[in-house]
Amino acid sequence: MEPVESKMMDTQGALSLKEDDMKLMLAAKTHIGSRNCNKKMTEYVWTRRVEGNHVVNIGKTWEKLMLAARIIVAIENPSDVIAVSGSQNGARAVFKYAQHTGASYIGMRYTPGTFSNQIEKRFMEPRLLIVSDPNLDGQPIKESALANIPVIAFCDTDAELRFVDVAIPCNNKGKHSVALMWWFLAREVNRLRGSISRNETWNVIVDLFMYREPEEKEEEEKTKKLTEDAAKDEKKVAEAVETPAGTLGGLKLAEEEQWPGVTVDPVVAPPAVSTGAVGADPSSWADGPGDAAPVSGGGWDAIPQTAVAPVAAPADDAKGELPAWADAAPPQ
Repeated sequence: MEPVESKMMDTQGALSLKEDDMKLMLAAKTHIGSRNCNKKMTEYVWTRRVEGNHVVNIGKTWEKLMLAARIIVAIENPSDVIAVSGSQNGARAVFKYAQHTGASYIGMRYTPGTFSNQIEKRFMEPRLLIVSDPNLDGQPIKESALANIPVIAFCDTDAELRFVDVAIPCNNKGKHSVALMWWFLAREVNRLRGSISRNETWNVIVDLFMYREPEEKEEEEKTKKLTEDAAKDEKKVAEAVETPAGTLGGLKLAEEEQWPGVTVDPVVAPPAVSTGAVGADPSSWADGPGDAAPVSGGGWDAIPQTAVAPVAAPADDAKGELPAWADAAPPQ
């Protein structure tokens, strides 16, 4: 029989903070608190930065997280645990937490009287309450105190701890930090219940717990669509380059299938045109003038031209004498 101390050491080792989990917490800035600090939260503060923000002790954050998970598992009916968040960053997280652990949730607006007024339409009697921010979720915390319901809260350094039974110190304002803390809590609850193994990675990613702006979704969808269109265009260009002529998608087609219903006449080459002189042999002309001008060159110069005889001056009767009409006197 193993001693009790060895079992306790094994349990503490299994619940201790792992290096990968610490990297996630640092990346999500879970340790960065606000500039103000409540007096009751000073025990969870490790130091203060030059900018004025308080730095939370991650070791104490993990210890309180493990304590909260063990309290949740102690409740037999998971639906008796209710998660409440009045902020946008936490509304998505509590919904996913309830989905993966079987708990109930109230996102965004909390209706006063849900825990204390029995005539309320959505009256509930939970056995445990989990809130994202005590400063925003003050109304359900007050009603839980009236109904004697224990409260677990994710608290920043400026949080009010009145009526809070278990405070988990962390950054409860950043969307990455809030999503990561709810994801850690849901994973640890499932591990303690035996739903998932500690030796395996949980197949639910932390991104599902994060709140996303509608503009971010539209921008991401637009970018994704542009990327897909560009990939399709590149694929079409590659297929057009690789596909030889007379084929369709790599399949060879017959000549009649390339252009169905269209008959293509064969192309006949034009007759050759001689560039030599036309009618270079004058003797072959029938009854043609013997003094035709010679033809030289080709083109328009090759057309034969007929020589024009010069016009002779009229002959006089006596050389050097004027004609008779030249002696006539001019009219008076």
